[in-house]
Amino acid sequence: MDFKDYYTTLGVSKTASEKEIKQAYRKLARKLHPDVNPGDKAAEARFKEINEANEVLSDPEKRKKYDELGANWRMYEQQQREPGGASPFTWGTPGGAGYRTVTEDEMHEIFGNEDPFSDFFRTFFGGGGGQQGPRPRNRGKQKGRDIEHEIELTLDEAFHGATRRMAIKEGGHARSVDVRIPPGVKDGSRVRAAGEGESGTSGGAAGDLYLRVHVLPHQVFERKGNDLHSRVGVPVTTAILGGEAQVPTITSPVRLKIPEGTQNGQVFRLKGHGMPVVGKPGERGDLYATLDVQLPRSLSKEQREHYEALKKLDAGQHK
Repeated sequence: MDFKDYYTTLGVSKTASEKEIKQAYRKLARKLHPDVNPGDKAAEARFKEINEANEVLSDPEKRKKYDELGANWRMYEQQQREPGGASPFTWGTPGGAGYRTVTEDEMHEIFGNEDPFSDFFRTFFGGGGGQQGPRPRNRGKQKGRDIEHEIELTLDEAFHGATRRMAIKEGGHARSVDVRIPPGVKDGSRVRAAGEGESGTSGGAAGDLYLRVHVLPHQVFERKGNDLHSRVGVPVTTAILGGEAQVPTITSPVRLKIPEGTQNGQVFRLKGHGMPVVGKPGERGDLYATLDVQLPRSLSKEQREHYEALKKLDAGQHK
């Protein structure tokens, strides 16, 4: 049995703070979780290693005792294996610092009956003897699995909010769940319906239902964060002489004042005409309207005469 360097496993120093350990574990867990790496045995093995390391280093008592092992771990191992010898370590309460390790039962749910912890861990933190083989599974309460579905929303639905009725099939039966999508939801967001996932066992809590949102492209608006961007066409005379332009918004058009001599491509900001901000009622992003000066494709006789006169006037001014 080899000594396990849990600090190296998480990629932190021995003086790392609880916050640094927490951040390192979360980063690795997101990268190595079996749901992200289906069928990747190497990722599965690393996932078990980081959970074991976090189980010890995130618990102040376990970490203190682990640090005390140091180069003397062989002596502790021998003491552990002597008849009547008691382990110098006890099983502590998992978790700490506002987060938790994947529990042993959850690890069994992922990896089956394969023992999720190493012999080293069992010897010094498992309460006896470095036992081999799988541990009996806890047949108590088991939380149900989470369910995730993808849904599509138009930009208008994302603006106003929407409701989606989902059919959840479980155990040969189906039930309907109405999920409210909040106004302002972004592309790629996950909307959670607590307790609407798979049922738990032996009185365990139900899992959650997550809806992954995909917001469809819009013909007029491009979304960037909570802001909207659009192009507004105006006649060349309005750009030159000034005037007003009608700017579309998701709710209703607004009038925009165009100053005299406005250049093509100039951007105007319409404050508060963007998307709602999730979780902040009444707060909205902005709308940015880019001016698109439209040149006439054909001229009437009278228009041509005026443009010819303007051309002569410009030529005279540049002599």
